[in-house]
Amino acid sequence: MQYRQPAIQLIPRRFSCRTYSAEPIGDAERRRLKDAAEAATAGPLGGPLRFRLIAAAPEDGRALRGLGTYGFIHGATGFLAGAAPRSPKHLEDFGYRMEELVLLATDLGLGSCWLGGTYTQSSFAAMMSLEKTEDLPAVVSVGRIPDEPSARRGLLRSMAGAHNRLPWSRLFFNGTPDRPLTPEAAGRFADALEMVRLGPSASNKQPWRILRAGNDWHFFLERTPGYREGFFQQILRLVDLQRIDLGIAMCHFELAAAELGRRGTWSSRSSAAQMDGGMEYIVSWSEGN
Repeated sequence: MQYRQPAIQLIPRRFSCRTYSAEPIGDAERRRLKDAAEAATAGPLGGPLRFRLIAAAPEDGRALRGLGTYGFIHGATGFLAGAAPRSPKHLEDFGYRMEELVLLATDLGLGSCWLGGTYTQSSFAAMMSLEKTEDLPAVVSVGRIPDEPSARRGLLRSMAGAHNRLPWSRLFFNGTPDRPLTPEAAGRFADALEMVRLGPSASNKQPWRILRAGNDWHFFLERTPGYREGFFQQILRLVDLQRIDLGIAMCHFELAAAELGRRGTWSSRSSAAQMDGGMEYIVSWSEGN
């Protein structure tokens, strides 16, 4: 994905925009998003994907209302939707590629908001010609920000709110899970890890944990106790949103690392690393491979 601005600038700037201008997305921006969505045909872990930019329609309200999210979104003129055939890592692949598109929308000056859920019986599923073997785990509303100065003031407040996020000592570890990784010890990867820390997550739970082992960075999921079994999660039939969160974290890490001149590859190695507390190993990124 090519951006006009560095990802390490786009990630802190992006915020959940819930109110949009009635002005439609411009032709150039729409084409750029449409082409990028249609080109996102596989995730970093190899799973096939399909994405589309969909113009907002009256029936979209019914789909979102059924997930309890519609009341929070006003005036979106488009939606990014994606379908992923079910596989062991399809939600991580989905989260990674959708977040790339979200950052592209930010780069184009558009607002966006993640709307996680299960859309298998929705108008979005019909427009995507969703197959029985596929999930449509989230859509993203997109549109023009109605009051840029006001939004920017809100953005400054949200960036200040980053200080309320979990500290490095809770998220990143050096060699063993009892040794927190400091920004100084992370060296050139410090900015990439900070971009992970600033990433969006369902209910702001920040479920990602990363263990550094030499040139390898092992990604784990620390599930929020009872999160998937909660009342609203069951009523709204939400997919495993915390796995999508891991895909977003992977995206932020790799984009930032590449801009800092660090490149590597993703692989899943079930015996690669261990963490305490029943954390779930997801994937590893290895530099230089």
